Amino acid sequence: MASDMGWSIELEQARLVAEWPEFAGEATAEHTTVLGISNGVLQVQCDSTTWATELRRLRAEMLTRLLRDYPDAEVRDLRFLAPGAPSWRHGPRTVKGRGPRDTYG
Repeated sequence: MASDMGWSIELEQARLVAEWPEFAGEATAEHTTVLGISNGVLQVQCDSTTWATELRRLRAEMLTRLLRDYPDAEVRDLRFLAPGAPSWRHGPRTVKGRGPRDTYG
């Protein structure tokens, strides 16, 4: 029924997000949070720059496993985000320049 309704991709993606601790490992899952999947990119927020850097180094290996274990999720890339200043980018298009002025004093 799910395939007839066209829900198989969304269900597989939801399964990946729910099984993130088993897929990534308990230690890694304690320091990461899956933000979601957008345009085929799994976005993972890390709680420190060190974790983001280490997971970026392991990205190819994790992506290979992800494609093998969740082939119907249609995830083609992983993005590990480090904590930082708030982003002023909203939406897919941006204008070059300095951005908001006098924001932090």
